[in-house]
Amino acid sequence: MTISKFEGLVAAPFTPMDKSGEVVYEKISAYAELLDKNKVVGAFINGSTGEGVALSQKEKMKTTEAWVKATSDKKQLKTINLVGGTSYQECIENAQHSAEAGIDAIALLAPYYFKPGAAGQLAEFCAKVAEAVPNMPVYFYHIPVLTGCNVSMFDFVQEADSMIPNLVGIKYTHEDFMDFQSCMNFKNGKYDMLWGRDENLLSALVLGARAGVGSTFNYAAPLYYQLIDAFDKGDLDKARQLQQLSIDMIRLLGKYGGIATGKAYMRYIGFECGEFRLPIKNMSNEAYKAFEKDVQKLQMQELFSTL
Repeated sequence: MTISKFEGLVAAPFTPMDKSGEVVYEKISAYAELLDKNKVVGAFINGSTGEGVALSQKEKMKTTEAWVKATSDKKQLKTINLVGGTSYQECIENAQHSAEAGIDAIALLAPYYFKPGAAGQLAEFCAKVAEAVPNMPVYFYHIPVLTGCNVSMFDFVQEADSMIPNLVGIKYTHEDFMDFQSCMNFKNGKYDMLWGRDENLLSALVLGARAGVGSTFNYAAPLYYQLIDAFDKGDLDKARQLQQLSIDMIRLLGKYGGIATGKAYMRYIGFECGEFRLPIKNMSNEAYKAFEKDVQKLQMQELFSTL
């Protein structure tokens, strides 16, 4: 399979919810317009930011269909659907549905209950799903902080390379730069390595990364494109300043409760996505007012995505 590598920002969209916690599929079309307008090149759907693990099979499939429909007229905006989980049979159902719906690629996650203890076991699990959709490009989503699976990705690609012909890359959400660089250089850069930590994108660019997947790209795409542009021009002082601004922005997620704060940022730029499902704690209206003041103190209004 020929690998067409991403270059630029791939957003991990939030799943729009109403006040009762039901998915608002009708907002996905406008969401795709938002990403496209801000030059985002991909949408990694049903992932951590998209609350994929909190959605039912039916909801994930309807979300997939809505994103395919919303991006059908947008050549620049590709879709990657996270189909991974704890059951490879369920993953296969999602993968086959993705292929039928017209998704551009799928992603697999390490089983996070019964965890594979070695790279070979992880590759075997992924191969079970990948072989069910042999013509579909497959990414692996490496996020050990949530899955608890700490298998080296360099070990994984060595096992998976001959076992999964349609494996095209890895979404790498971890801080092991040595492992990441080894994967980048495996077989002369065969695989599409997508960096998954927005707060240190600059460090990944230094190692040769050309694309990242992140939640903050939903609402601050201009910030990161300016960072990439500064790096490409050799203006490292400006690139470092922009990365620090990214860090300052991301620190507010921790200050106000974690991942749900991302939807508060979406509210701030004018795109309401509702709240996260339980057990994630959401921000109160009082806390939002304080959050809004903290965001304004960042003085980065022109670096937020525009509707």
